[in-house]
Amino acid sequence: MGKSEGDAFVHQIVSDWTKAPLSREDRALCEYAVKLTRMAAPMSRDDLARLRGVGFDDRAIHDATQVIGFFNYITRVADGLGVEPETFIERWGPGEDAAAGPQG
Repeated sequence: MGKSEGDAFVHQIVSDWTKAPLSREDRALCEYAVKLTRMAAPMSRDDLARLRGVGFDDRAIHDATQVIGFFNYITRVADGLGVEPETFIERWGPGEDAAAGPQG
């Protein structure tokens, strides 16, 4: 995958990951991350079973949960303190022109 193909793939995931051509493992992990981020209280053993069902072992689930939790934490700290991103960080995400790719 070339740089422009890779950029397009990443932009597609950031814009709407549900329409990206993800493996079933990556899709399951994204679903888990979204639920953990948006609705942590109703997380259950079933959520872990779904990840195990696509091949994640307990260590991988633990590591993914730590990373998801850290990103949620640090984003809330930055938002709470009004921290602006560094100028070198490209702005990607919903609301950006999908055809234009990353915005600087």
